[in-house]
Amino acid sequence: MPTFRYRAATSSGAVRAGALEAATHGDVLQELRSLGLMPIEAVAMSGPGRGAAAPRSDGRSRRAVIDAIGELAVLLEAGLTLERALAVCVDNVAHPGARTGFEKLRARVKEGAPLSRAMSESPGLFPPMASAMGEAGEADGRLGGALARLAESLDRAETLRQTVISSLIYPAVLIVVATSVILVMLLIVVPQFEGLFAGARGKLPFATRMVMAASEAVRARGWLAILVFVAAGMGLRAWLTRPSARLAFDRLVLKAPWLGAVITNAQTAAFARTLGSLVEGGVPLPIALGIARKSVSNSFMALAIGRIAADLKEGAGLTGPLAASGVFPPMALGFLRTGEETAQLGLMLRRLADVLDRGVRSTIQRMIGIMTPAITVIMGAAVATVIASIMSAILGFNDLALSP
Repeated sequence: MPTFRYRAATSSGAVRAGALEAATHGDVLQELRSLGLMPIEAVAMSGPGRGAAAPRSDGRSRRAVIDAIGELAVLLEAGLTLERALAVCVDNVAHPGARTGFEKLRARVKEGAPLSRAMSESPGLFPPMASAMGEAGEADGRLGGALARLAESLDRAETLRQTVISSLIYPAVLIVVATSVILVMLLIVVPQFEGLFAGARGKLPFATRMVMAASEAVRARGWLAILVFVAAGMGLRAWLTRPSARLAFDRLVLKAPWLGAVITNAQTAAFARTLGSLVEGGVPLPIALGIARKSVSNSFMALAIGRIAADLKEGAGLTGPLAASGVFPPMALGFLRTGEETAQLGLMLRRLADVLDRGVRSTIQRMIGIMTPAITVIMGAAVATVIASIMSAILGFNDLALSP
């Protein structure tokens, strides 16, 4: 989907700039109007960074960008000019992709472009909230503080992401090892005894016959099972590219027992952290909602947030529309209500994100704590079943040979 760089006016007359992804130019204008903005211009970008290819997003590049933004905030707070601070950051960035991105960022700033606009021209390097936070900091003259909040928000999100990935590595490896051991037993070990049992298949114990039948099926039609599995995966992936199918799937996932609650809390935490940082940075709530929606990967939740952003008027409450959507946990609504009543919405949103992050991390650790011994037991039981079935057949033959 192409990216459009836009400039639009708020109801108060302030001009805002940023980047949006949309299918057509008309879709960009429609989304800007739904956010309460008056479009001034929307120009399609050939790619981030004025035609450059989008940098590959991975853990190391994201971490490098977060560290560079934090360093930039510290340098600006220390009194350095923006151009000089960017030069220092470029010298200290070790990741090649991030370094190239910050070099282009510095070049655009030297040309006279505001930092927020330069960030919006590199959507592959900076998330949408970066441009909004930068623009808010430029508007109130506290760019360093805005970038510090941005770096903190991105750092917490990346830390949670890496924690989840690291926690899932061991169960994934265990599943691969368990599957490999069982396949080796069926493909190599069991066939060694087929010649021994060739003349007495009917007299073998039931468990032995089942194991040998499974071995024959895997050797004869295993390739077919792999093809069916791959075709099903590709078909599911193609089906999920349809917006209506993805919406139905994401809605179904949210209703799944246990897993649905974890996904809901994780998505709410990402949304709350982004929205809280934007609100504290001075971004108007309707615009902040539209940007924070992009931090939610579940399309059903994102659609609900988009509808709220389109209907929300300046000065209107947020808790009521979010409660009516029915997709957010009760805890989130309580935090939001408290934030609105105490005029500390940004602070309460960040605290909500912290609480949900801890809950998600704790739940995932419990799930892994259950999965690890369960996989070990299943693997041991499967291997023991194969060995026991073969040994029982061998011992049965010995009994027949020794009987008068």
